[in-house]
Amino acid sequence: MIAYCGINCLECGAFQATQKNDDEKRAEVAQLWSKQFNVSINPADINCEGCISGGDNIFSHCKVCEIRSCCKEQDIANCAFCDDYSCEKLEMVFNMAPDVKRRLDGLRINL
Repeated sequence: MIAYCGINCLECGAFQATQKNDDEKRAEVAQLWSKQFNVSINPADINCEGCISGGDNIFSHCKVCEIRSCCKEQDIANCAFCDDYSCEKLEMVFNMAPDVKRRLDGLRINL
């Protein structure tokens, strides 16, 4: 399950904690992300079924994510399918998760 930005949801701690209903994993992810992104995240915030799931149970950042909004407006599966790939919206994601660029580049090759 690949998110709009190219993150593999199956590897995401929030997705994993939600799927397993694992409060210890929620606490671990909240602590890690709070430190990593210099914000305050509570374990109760760590609930996500994936931004492409169509449901309302997504991580709070995903609800305001420019990349998600853009893909939804264009009705595309993810950024690999975008005519403007790779735009400036993706640069921050690429810097934080280089594997995302490789994944999206790989998807584009197969289009």
